[in-house]
Amino acid sequence: MFVIIGILVVFGAVVAGYLMEHGNLRVLLQPAELVIIGGASIGTVLIGNPIYILKGIAGGIAGTFGGSKFGKDRYLETLKMMYELFGRARKEGLMALETDSDAPDQSPVFSQYPKFMKDHHALHFVCDTIRMAAGGGVEPFDVDQMMELDMDVHHHDAGQPISALSTMADSLPGLGIVAAVLGVVITMGALGGPPEEIGHKVAAALVGTFLGILLCYGLIGPIAANMGKCSEEEHAYYHVLRVVMISFMKGVPPTLAVEFGRRAIPGHVRPSFQECEKYIKNTAGAPADITPVPAEAPAA
Repeated sequence: MFVIIGILVVFGAVVAGYLMEHGNLRVLLQPAELVIIGGASIGTVLIGNPIYILKGIAGGIAGTFGGSKFGKDRYLETLKMMYELFGRARKEGLMALETDSDAPDQSPVFSQYPKFMKDHHALHFVCDTIRMAAGGGVEPFDVDQMMELDMDVHHHDAGQPISALSTMADSLPGLGIVAAVLGVVITMGALGGPPEEIGHKVAAALVGTFLGILLCYGLIGPIAANMGKCSEEEHAYYHVLRVVMISFMKGVPPTLAVEFGRRAIPGHVRPSFQECEKYIKNTAGAPADITPVPAEAPAA
């Protein structure tokens, strides 16, 4: 929603200022300039990137027009899920979670959280980690290193579409100059004609430069920046999952593992201790008591 509002503000302010100077909007309507700039910029992206990055660009742009997927509700739901999962491990042993990790759609815990199930990478991130821990013989430090490696690879992959879109944005002013130069070439061919015709062609050429700069700094660049922030939010979410799982593997009780995770949540969406406790206690299907128990190593 805010992306749409921002786009309307940018273009609205430019048009309003232009009209305040008694400009003629029809002069700015130059389809040929848009074809040159837009087509050439899309072509540069196609030249410089493989298909999976192009799909990432399309998905990232679409994602910027929706709200953040990692709000307070998502974190509360995730902490509750991890609490239930590790509470089961404390009662039945960590080996009991192998069935959850091997078939999450049949898991009594994972199956209650369809939003988490739809996030396939996060689901595999948790299930693969649980599978390694339940197998035994792996130190928490080594599991932590594997999770960090997984996060780094995923973060790098998520950053490639952002980098490609930023490169496209950087190319737009130059492509605007290309359109302007072509307009000047056309203008030179019309010398000797009516002054009005020459003036119209010069104006059309300058519109190319104007559009290239506007699209760079007023549209494509900000969208790429928004995609970067979305990627950082996702990375922060995986960090919380990592903190919770490693805390439990080190022998911390589920309650304290969840609290470690809560403290790792970014401040603007972090629930308070009371909010987290109330959500875990009062949500249907949650254990009724989250009183801390003495720390002990998870059952093998």
